[in-house]
Amino acid sequence: MLQFFLDSSHFIISGALVGLLVGMTGVGGGSLMTPLLTIIFGVAPTTAVGTDLAFAAITKGFGTAAHRLHGNVRWDIVRLLCIGSITTAVISILVLKLIGPVSKNFNHFISLSIGISVLLTAVSLLFRTKLLKWAQDNPAFLPTGSRLKLATIIVGAVIGVLVTISSIGAGAIGATLILLLYPHLKPSQVAGTDIAYAVPLTALAGIGHWWLGNVHFVLLFGLLIGSVPAIWLGAKLSSILSERITRATLATTLFLVGIKLVCS
Repeated sequence: MLQFFLDSSHFIISGALVGLLVGMTGVGGGSLMTPLLTIIFGVAPTTAVGTDLAFAAITKGFGTAAHRLHGNVRWDIVRLLCIGSITTAVISILVLKLIGPVSKNFNHFISLSIGISVLLTAVSLLFRTKLLKWAQDNPAFLPTGSRLKLATIIVGAVIGVLVTISSIGAGAIGATLILLLYPHLKPSQVAGTDIAYAVPLTALAGIGHWWLGNVHFVLLFGLLIGSVPAIWLGAKLSSILSERITRATLATTLFLVGIKLVCS
């Protein structure tokens, strides 16, 4: 056991750093963890994606349980998002299986997908407040009734592809889009709903990547050991530090990481 901790110390520390940011800001798990594994530790992009998806499914499962106890999950929205996201996740996994063994070009495609997803996450963090204000000031432009349900399913479908290919998108991007479609929701309901629909999505995508041989279990356990206590600590710190500062820092970090991945 001691040897495991010694061999996995750098992964445990990485999990703790990312967990701290996730606890402080509520986002940044996949968008930081996957680039960290590929850029710093040289983990193959497909393995980084598969392992991070398994990591996300477990950590978000605990988060969903907590939000459910406080009544923060809108299950009607979760169902619509899952209809779209799980469908496209299955299709994406089957396409990845059909492609076959990973080539250098495919690894580059995955890295590019991760980079674009990271940049989208950074943009959604930077402009979330302005987007929400626009949605609240222009309710006539927002879908209602059956159109709202269809739009929610489409949002889930798009995120299902992003998450399955890059492991990124269920956090900040998902929360921003939910806010745009449902601007009347409380922040706690947005967070709870966003985490809840991500659990079956990341679990299914993670199982799919395990089927493809892309999950590194030693790496996964190391990340979990570091992240679980750090998320709790980050949640405590979030009540002390300015949310604007932490989100701006996270967005800047993601933007630089995304540029690095896209240009590499």
